[in-house]
Amino acid sequence: MKITEKGGVVSQLLAGVPIPRMFRARQEFSRERIEPERIPEVIFQALSEEPFVSKIKPGMEIAITAGSRGIANVNIITKAVVDFVKSRQAKPFIVPAMGSHGGATAEGQKELLAGYRITEETMGCEIRSSMETVYLGTSDTGRPVYIDKNAYESDGIILSCRLKPHNAFRGSVESGPCKMMAVGLGKQKGAENVHADGMGKIAKNIPSMAKVILEKAPILFAIPCIENAYDETCRIIAIDAPDILAKEPEYLKFAFKNMPSILVGEADVLVVDEIGKNFSGTGVDPNITGTFSTEYAHGGLKVQRTCFLDLTDVSHGNSLGVGLANAITRRFFDKIDMNAMYPNCITSTVLTSARIPCVVSTDKEAIQLCIRTANGIDKDPKKVRMVRIPNSLHIGQIMLSEAYYQDVLAGRYPNLTALDAPADLQFDEEGTLLTKIL
Repeated sequence: MKITEKGGVVSQLLAGVPIPRMFRARQEFSRERIEPERIPEVIFQALSEEPFVSKIKPGMEIAITAGSRGIANVNIITKAVVDFVKSRQAKPFIVPAMGSHGGATAEGQKELLAGYRITEETMGCEIRSSMETVYLGTSDTGRPVYIDKNAYESDGIILSCRLKPHNAFRGSVESGPCKMMAVGLGKQKGAENVHADGMGKIAKNIPSMAKVILEKAPILFAIPCIENAYDETCRIIAIDAPDILAKEPEYLKFAFKNMPSILVGEADVLVVDEIGKNFSGTGVDPNITGTFSTEYAHGGLKVQRTCFLDLTDVSHGNSLGVGLANAITRRFFDKIDMNAMYPNCITSTVLTSARIPCVVSTDKEAIQLCIRTANGIDKDPKKVRMVRIPNSLHIGQIMLSEAYYQDVLAGRYPNLTALDAPADLQFDEEGTLLTKIL
């Protein structure tokens, strides 16, 4: 595949496209949070109450789940759960519960956890990573249900995860304990069966398959965390196994209320500095960027063109979500590992997220391509509405184009404050964006 070269015909077509001046802005959201140093105390307090404390008995082998999502303080949370199990004279081990992520291999999943500082050395217990599953039966939606063999053969399973809105569908439960059971612990087989009927049916498949797991596997309880708009741990709750299906929907409503957003609401162009698995399952969270891969979810920024400038190293080449952009850079393209990315979209049956968009040589050209191809807008750089974010997880400080400046100063957008005046974005001779957001 021949990629466009800097200075070629594409560069020539984009060379004259003006880029608007931009200013930094602070977005303010509710900030209820648990300080990292208090997390072990909060977890110990929650699990020391009934019925949780009595479920862990001396000598029991306890499986603790750890997923592939970028969760704030995930190593601290996981270690605290491990330590609590040890305090009950039981024997904890960690199970990677991430469906087909990590290239759908045991080694890849263990490597993903290591990227979050979850290793046998840091956690002080064994990590049993395997793609082997046990068949549990059929759900009431007609799907076969599988669970990780190591977890199934344990004396009890603790579901440690994040509870949040999903990025591709809406339902009574989305991303949380039920999905951790059906998809995460289901490994590649389970994840594939959850998604087999398409994203239009997943909202029913997840709870129906979770119900089978709750009935037939040794699930003890869940201890999900919820984050605030600043990617900080906001709440940690313990949910007894029989209560998960009833209580998860209520906590999901709280998670929705604590989601951040891009407060201007609409834009012509969105620039995302980095995407990656540490920010969202699809690299960027469409609930923020508005770049959904399916018709079964909606929300986020209303935007016409989007470019992604880079892929995080911790993604290990899994660029799932790349297809949600209109343009990417050559730097991004060179980091893509199809073997790491394709198992995700094959398993989920959602191919949009893995499609390759327009690839251009530089950051500057990616931005210019989006501006030039946006339809029905005034291309005057003073009027182009452009938003720039570092990633979809950290949007407390962003950049906005000059077109928003007077409205921000006038207070049109509550909780949005200009931090400086509009200025030209700076690029080096190679077209790499130098201006920092923070």
